[in-house]
Amino acid sequence: MTDIAPTRTAPRVSYAELARLFTRFSLTAFGGPVAHIAIAEDEIVARRGWLTREHYLDLVAATNLIPGPNSTEVMIHVGYVLRGIPGALLTGSCFILPSALLTLLLAVLYVNTGSLPQVEAILAGIKPVIVAIIASVGYRLVVTALKTPALWVLFALSILIMVFTDLPEVVVMLAAGALYGVYKTGIERAGTRSIASLLPLALPTVATAVPVSLWDIFWYFLRIGSVLFGSGYVLIVYIQQDLVDNFRWLTTQQLLDAIAIGQMTPGPVSTTVAVVGYILAGVPGAVAGTLGIFLPSFVLVILTAPLIPGMRRNPFWGAFLGGVNAGVIAAILITVVVLANAALHTANGAWSPLALALGLAALVLLIRFKVNATWLILAGGVVGFAAGAITV
Repeated sequence: MTDIAPTRTAPRVSYAELARLFTRFSLTAFGGPVAHIAIAEDEIVARRGWLTREHYLDLVAATNLIPGPNSTEVMIHVGYVLRGIPGALLTGSCFILPSALLTLLLAVLYVNTGSLPQVEAILAGIKPVIVAIIASVGYRLVVTALKTPALWVLFALSILIMVFTDLPEVVVMLAAGALYGVYKTGIERAGTRSIASLLPLALPTVATAVPVSLWDIFWYFLRIGSVLFGSGYVLIVYIQQDLVDNFRWLTTQQLLDAIAIGQMTPGPVSTTVAVVGYILAGVPGAVAGTLGIFLPSFVLVILTAPLIPGMRRNPFWGAFLGGVNAGVIAAILITVVVLANAALHTANGAWSPLALALGLAALVLLIRFKVNATWLILAGGVVGFAAGAITV
């Protein structure tokens, strides 16, 4: 089996290029973790050729083996592959900080005015473009990753399990990887114990401090970032159970507003933590929470990234990564369907001809003409804003 290309074979990319691209991701990547991964694939693999599609998929698969927000860890991995530890710190920071600052700005407006800026019209134009981006990337990944009948079977099974059961997507992905690893190598009972150890762990209860200190905020989110598997959306479950129900640091309405702000802004979903931190302790609280939730991702990626080439060379772990990739593509397909259903309908449930036209046009431009996804996102926002202004 071929290697995934060690760092030394990657093209020489300047720090300035990395900073520009990942800052742009942070300010334009709407749509959640799967969309972020898709947008990055379009820029890093399809347009710039910095990584092969197989290598990029292996990085995506590897993020499912460690806790932390997946899309953020993919960005850190890319930086590590291209420029080592400094590159990992740079790409991760550029992906997190601009979005976190934008989220913090909206949090300040929310806390001081009690309301949120009205951006629904802009988002209505962006959402169908996001769906088109994810669909185009899913198409490319299917062609690249599903090379054997067994992988197609795992892909189909992963879709069925994700649709008809409540199992977390990360569990399905890991199970697909284990099954394919066993199938390819004939190793019985391979990986069972290690996979079980990767499942989300229950957080120990901490005593509530009144008022909430910066240390409480930092320590709580540091522990969350150290055990959070899957996408940043799982974070919301933890916050609801702990900060609302158990600690009573937040009200349910405050949590809903924090989630809304996190959804309205681009970049990592986990920047919702900046809103929570600001509500609890102002700007210092936002900084403490953001640092706590993302710090484990940097540490874990830097520690595990050197192991990925060896995993691909190993028969079992190489097949494991291939199986996980089949689960990842299944999750992408399901995400396309779910987001399309939301993006192509108006608030009253009717089909939106404008959204449908935007989505189809973006899909054609991406696949046929390879137009830059960022420009399509910005164009969708402009069209949505103009359409909203006309209907007012």
